[in-house]
Amino acid sequence: MGAHPHEDPHGQGPAARRETRKGHPKGSGSGHQHGHGPHGSAGHTHGVAADADRRWLGLALALITGFMAVEVVIGLLARSVALMADAAHMLTDAVAIVLALIAIRLAARPARGGFTYGLKRAEILSAQANGLSLLLLGGFLGYESVTRLMDPPEVNGAMVLATGLAGVAVNIAAAWCLSRANRSSLNVEGAFQHVLNDLYAFIGTAISGLVVLLTGFARADAIASLVVVALMLKAGLDLVRASGRILLEAAPAEVEPDEVGDRMVGHARVAEVHDLHVWQITSGEVSLSAHVLVAPDGDCHAVRQELETLLRAEYGITHTTLQVDHVRDNAVEWTPAPPADAGTDAAHCPAAHGPVHRAAAASPAG
Repeated sequence: MGAHPHEDPHGQGPAARRETRKGHPKGSGSGHQHGHGPHGSAGHTHGVAADADRRWLGLALALITGFMAVEVVIGLLARSVALMADAAHMLTDAVAIVLALIAIRLAARPARGGFTYGLKRAEILSAQANGLSLLLLGGFLGYESVTRLMDPPEVNGAMVLATGLAGVAVNIAAAWCLSRANRSSLNVEGAFQHVLNDLYAFIGTAISGLVVLLTGFARADAIASLVVVALMLKAGLDLVRASGRILLEAAPAEVEPDEVGDRMVGHARVAEVHDLHVWQITSGEVSLSAHVLVAPDGDCHAVRQELETLLRAEYGITHTTLQVDHVRDNAVEWTPAPPADAGTDAAHCPAAHGPVHRAAAASPAG
């Protein structure tokens, strides 16, 4: 794809830029292909602030691993499945934070070789691993809880209550640390969800300890553990679903591609939009590509710039690659409402992907 006017992102010299302009004169219909918009615009940031986030994640990791070791010992002494469930959950918290730290380092590496996007998807893989670990551990603890529910062992309620209250304090501190990091990153959000669910779990554990202490009802411990399991399964499913959409190159949940296509073709000089793709590279980094057919008397460069402005203002999409051609280079004849059966030139799109958006399907808007 060629560079935007007035930009030289690939370090081309003046001769190379003149050659580019010569090959694609303004207003011609000879396959105008345009690259990304400016990446350095104000307010446009990707992923996480590595240094700040590593500091907060590291502090949360220290709190969690230290308390987890204490909880395992107390859980064994108190014979509490709820405490062991909390300790196991804290282990997944620690693993989630470690994965997040690794992913931050990998995502910060520059693009090179065959990795043209760098390793930004590392954070999505981390989020996927976090979600799967919650689901697997939740299944195991669910089985153990049901077993304890049918045949409850004697539980030391006082130890469970004291440890649960201490766990609430530790997880509040850890959750606060993670909330200070950039939670727009699915990677950091995954670690935060781990810790937040653990906080809820400790509240339930403390309540179960109080019930056992006051009433002697030992099954309260297993019931609290099942509540923890339910929270783990919900958080795990949410993470797997969100990261899976990105790995499968689906459009972001908040962006409807058909709506975007109709909005683009609503431009006064756009006849058709097809091969429209919207996907996420990583959290908060949405990309779009499309083939746009412009009226014979339209200015391809001006239309492309106006469409990029529209996409940035209305959908927050700043990474765009638009191939812009004049409609006379295709089988489509320009009219205010092209016929429904009008096709496109096979030389441009021998196998178009997805629906075709034509001016007849959208209300014109300059």
